[in-house]
Amino acid sequence: MAARPNNGNSNAAGGDLLGLDDSQPAYNTGQGPPVDDNELLNRFDIDDSDQAQPRPSTSYDDFVGGRPAGQQHGQSQSQMGSQPRPPNAPYLENQRAYSQTSDLHNINRYDDDLSTEDYNSTYKYYDGRTSDDQIPGGGVHVVKHGHDRNRSSLMSMGGLVDRARGMLTQREDYSDMNLPLTERRVDTAGTDELPSHEEKKKFSLNTITSIFKRKKVDPATLGPRIIMLNDPATNKSNGWVDNHISTQKYNVATFLPKFLYEQFSKYANLFFLFTAILQQIPNVSPTNRYTTIVPLFIVLLVSAIKEYYEDYKRQMSDKSLNDSKARVLKGGVFEETKWINVAVGDVIRVESEEPFPADIVLFSSSEPEGLCYIETANLDGETNLKIKQAIPETTYLLNPNDLGRLTGKIRSEQPNNSLYTYEATLTASLQSGQKELPLTPEQLLLRGATLRNTPWIHGIVVFTGHETKLMRNATATPIKRTDVERMLNRQILMLVIILLILSVISTVGDIIIQSTSRSKLGYLDLPNFNAASQFFLDIFTYWVLYSNLVPISLFVTLELVKYYQALLINTDLDIYYPDTDTPAICRTSSLVEELGQIEYIFSDKTGTLTCNMMEFRQCSIGGIQYAIVVPEDRRANGPDDLSGVHDFKQLKENMHTHESSFAIHHFMALLATCHTVIPERKDEKSEIKYQAASPDEGALVEGAVLMGHKFVARKPRSVIIEVEGQEAEYQLLAVCEFNSTRKRMSTIFRCPDGKIRIYCKGADTVILERLSKNNQIVDATLQHLEDYATEGLRTLCLAMREISEDEFQKWQQIYEKAATTVGGNRADELDKAAEVIEHDLTLLGATAIEDRLQDGVPDTIHTLQTAGIKVWVLTGDRQETAINIGMSCKLISEDMTLLIVNEENPAATRDNIQKKLDAVNSQQSTGGEHDVLALVIDGKSLTFALEKDMEKLFLDLAVKCRAVICCRVSPLQKALVVKLVKRHVKALTLAIGDGANDVSMIQAAHVGVGISGVEGLQAARSADVAIGQFRYLRKLLLVHGIWSYQRISKVILYSFYKNIAMFMTQFWYSFQNAFSGQVIFESWLLSFYNVFFTVLPPFAMGIFDQFISARLLDRYPQLYQLGQKGTFFRMHSFWSWVGNGFYHSIIAYIFSTYIFNEDGIMSDGKAAGHWVWGMSTYTAILLVVLGKAALITNIWTKYHVIAIPGSFIVWLVLFPAYSYGAPAISSGFSTELYGIIPVIFSNPSFYAMCLLLPPACLLRDFAWKYAKRMYFPQAYHHIQEIQKYNVQDYRPRMEQFQKAVRKVRQVQRMRKQRGYAFSAGDEMGQQTRLLTAYDTTRGRGQYGEAL
Repeated sequence: MAARPNNGNSNAAGGDLLGLDDSQPAYNTGQGPPVDDNELLNRFDIDDSDQAQPRPSTSYDDFVGGRPAGQQHGQSQSQMGSQPRPPNAPYLENQRAYSQTSDLHNINRYDDDLSTEDYNSTYKYYDGRTSDDQIPGGGVHVVKHGHDRNRSSLMSMGGLVDRARGMLTQREDYSDMNLPLTERRVDTAGTDELPSHEEKKKFSLNTITSIFKRKKVDPATLGPRIIMLNDPATNKSNGWVDNHISTQKYNVATFLPKFLYEQFSKYANLFFLFTAILQQIPNVSPTNRYTTIVPLFIVLLVSAIKEYYEDYKRQMSDKSLNDSKARVLKGGVFEETKWINVAVGDVIRVESEEPFPADIVLFSSSEPEGLCYIETANLDGETNLKIKQAIPETTYLLNPNDLGRLTGKIRSEQPNNSLYTYEATLTASLQSGQKELPLTPEQLLLRGATLRNTPWIHGIVVFTGHETKLMRNATATPIKRTDVERMLNRQILMLVIILLILSVISTVGDIIIQSTSRSKLGYLDLPNFNAASQFFLDIFTYWVLYSNLVPISLFVTLELVKYYQALLINTDLDIYYPDTDTPAICRTSSLVEELGQIEYIFSDKTGTLTCNMMEFRQCSIGGIQYAIVVPEDRRANGPDDLSGVHDFKQLKENMHTHESSFAIHHFMALLATCHTVIPERKDEKSEIKYQAASPDEGALVEGAVLMGHKFVARKPRSVIIEVEGQEAEYQLLAVCEFNSTRKRMSTIFRCPDGKIRIYCKGADTVILERLSKNNQIVDATLQHLEDYATEGLRTLCLAMREISEDEFQKWQQIYEKAATTVGGNRADELDKAAEVIEHDLTLLGATAIEDRLQDGVPDTIHTLQTAGIKVWVLTGDRQETAINIGMSCKLISEDMTLLIVNEENPAATRDNIQKKLDAVNSQQSTGGEHDVLALVIDGKSLTFALEKDMEKLFLDLAVKCRAVICCRVSPLQKALVVKLVKRHVKALTLAIGDGANDVSMIQAAHVGVGISGVEGLQAARSADVAIGQFRYLRKLLLVHGIWSYQRISKVILYSFYKNIAMFMTQFWYSFQNAFSGQVIFESWLLSFYNVFFTVLPPFAMGIFDQFISARLLDRYPQLYQLGQKGTFFRMHSFWSWVGNGFYHSIIAYIFSTYIFNEDGIMSDGKAAGHWVWGMSTYTAILLVVLGKAALITNIWTKYHVIAIPGSFIVWLVLFPAYSYGAPAISSGFSTELYGIIPVIFSNPSFYAMCLLLPPACLLRDFAWKYAKRMYFPQAYHHIQEIQKYNVQDYRPRMEQFQKAVRKVRQVQRMRKQRGYAFSAGDEMGQQTRLLTAYDTTRGRGQYGEAL
């Protein structure tokens, strides 16, 4: 089965854990995925954490508590399966295994918020002892309370602090994928799993916290959900969740604790909180008691406002979705209401092109037999439309009156996260009488899917809001921290260590002074001396005194700088998409600098790289090429020119006169008849609209229309086409369906001329080997196929053969026998039957379809790869389609070697990967030129490759490849691949997608980018950045990303520097003031230093500085590697800037003490005094710091002028104002500067210091900058010179030459890499059922239903 490991023997250990009969299909028609998310984490040993060290591993049975108490790990699963079932479990009958209350074991905890005790207390199962009608939500019977759960021991949080941290989603081992990804089972498989006695609950802190915590019951632990038909009051009384969706980070209750936890996880804020507390202790603080706590409050307030505003925007985005319109049946009519008001049990109507507002069971549709088309690209990434069908007994419910009279109930499984399974029963009074009818995934329409090509459907809501399968697959919105923030925390920790060292030195100095020279300091009136108490008093005093080494304004400055950087992204017209009026939206501004350090991009395909719009471009018929648009350099010279390309006008002429007219006629007839497309028109005069399950098929039929063969109607056993105004009817005799193994589809028709013909279309590899020997156009067609593949077009070969009546009758008996095979191998028998008739075909030609990429995708991917970024494509599409798109978007180039991993079991997968890895390592060890590699792996092999014992092997191979494509992957697998790279490679990752199936991947990556589009709303809401097109990723990363990273780095380092340069003077001064703790500067002006006088330069540098222009950053994408390598922000840079601050502070202190020698004797003989010296030093150091800002500025704008010279003007204004104003406030707010202004501004020493000190300090900096640029330049220094002098770039000629070389190499490689354009479903029987269900010659009834 698709979701199980293929170990050959399903009864072996680890085999048929589900206990299903092999004769039954794993999924119902239309629902066969490569893997089942429900199984991935448990059934295979997959690590889903972000941590480098994996969690303790446990077996599957231990993990879900499935092994009886006494059973050993080595006991075989077959022994387990042989144990008897309890006789009173009503859903465990052989004919039908009910997933929620049977031994399917696919239910897990609803969330991690349940403690072990909470979980055990809700351990129940449905046993049928009580009527479902008497118990809302289904009868339940408590089995036990103390059942020990290994899952709880792994996932629950021990201890009160851990519980609090868990509430904030920030445990130490927290991972955003630790939320439940598989549904916890309800134990009814066997009574022998229960211990013989009731176990005692173990006492823990969880026991205490559970007393005060409201217990949340996971609906998956209950029995089946009973939904009453047309009984809103009863349904409402069950208390099921409403239909609102929330992607908010906070709510009213969690905002304060979550915000405070996030803020105080920053070491700087903890540091300032501790300092503020120390300042409140009498006789400890040498500064004012409010100088730290007030700025800290302001910093937190600004951050809180920013966080609230960003979360408010998320709330508004959610509101727009929740307020979407739906039609609910009320009082016999459908009334419009908001999505948020849709409730479980509501009968709703959904019309074409509308998304489903909740999970719905299909009752009826406008199409025959209750059929409808849905698009699930938003769920699983697959582009082809899926067919759903109501059960026959409800298809008559076409009008509101019939729906309103319906009574009965649905017994449904409880909410779970399996997209591909659903089990329920419908009990209702229908036309066929009262009976219990089974409901399967074929009737379930999931939220996130969209109704296509079907005018309307009616259905009943079974799951709403966060209980829908889509939302149960979603993960909690994680709190992401950047690498820069983590390094910043470490740097602040080092500053605190420096502060402690300085405090200890000063404290020891004070103790030595008091111990040896106390008698000389009698004028200080010192208290009694005790070395121990004095040590702690001093160390706290100096802690407060030196606390300004850590800039308190740094974090609020960073928050505001990042906010404005996000605003620049939002307002950039270069990444504004005018077609849909979609600007870029940076939802999480705290991550902007990580956009400049990305090394891996994980991209969805459908809707992200492609438009999902197929267009018929070219075809080859009888060895002659035709195209809609003919390039001038390839235009044919005449009707017989075989080397050129003809237009469709020539094609229509050749249809009548050319020797290839026979091939042209049947080529067109094949395109118009051999498909599963349904024609639809509102009335006889309206244009036909083709309903296609696959966009490929739709494009082929449209292509036939362009060439004069119009498909007009379909009957159950015939197809009608229109050729030159005349209708022709082709009688359908048999269909040999397409699947991924056959790679072809054949239809057998009795043509209008009475002859029987087989029309076959498929991949060139399978068609060419079934041709007769006398096909003369094979070589020419192969050359055309290579040309098409070189252009990235998707190709199909078309062939036909006439069949005699006798041959057909004999074959039909073989086919009918195969179709009635019982025993599980019907599909194989049908394939063998098809082989009997599909031989000796005549090649008609080939088609070329363009799966249109979004504008600029190839150039964007090529540029990103040039920038050193590895691009991985994770898609739900099949392998051939993914490879085609990879080639057309330049992810896979012609000079790459493809490594394909497509195995059916773990052993084969390991062997395949190991052999490829050994070959790559062997080639690299020999030296010389290495092949450029691209890895392609399918979903089933990826399941095995992600197991713990194989993941490192897989990753070692993947990282050696320039490109990786993972196809047929589930949403969960996308997230697991991202986490695998995060965990082992230690590189920054970015995930980009447009659908709900990409949300987990987007949230798992360091940075998530959502495409805002038709299908992209869910992804865009969950992403950190939303853009309109994939091509905008280029400027987002290469320009805004590297700008943000360089600016943030400079802001942080400059902020450290300016504080050290100013406040280290306090330390040097302590050697002259007998370590008394005396300050140089007035305490409030110390605080104003970061708040007023040096706050603007970091803003100017952080928002407007450009170390290289946007044009050159885009022209030279290699510069992006500066961010990947951490060039601008590393520990070396930190220590360099700290050392520079130390250097400037000691130079400033020596100069100032020399200039103000002997207390600064003035011309009138008076001493200038302490505060004149202190404020003169303050002014001079401020000039040094502002001069340093000017020296490191790359580009001068008006904002830099306002910020740097303007800051000094602010000082010249505020300093006198404060000096006069502070003493006059109340009883003297601050009196230290009373009368200082006339003295300081008339003192020549003040001006001498302001003129001499800045050049003395900055001379070394200027010399270092000159030497570095002139003699040791880095790459970006050269680009700055190119920018400054506008040097011409001659590289385009070389690039043209390289393109020509690549073009030559293409022809040699493309033949083996061609794919085919066919993405119809693999499901057996679906195509035949579709072709025989429709009769489009009939009209429609009163309610739009097909008659």
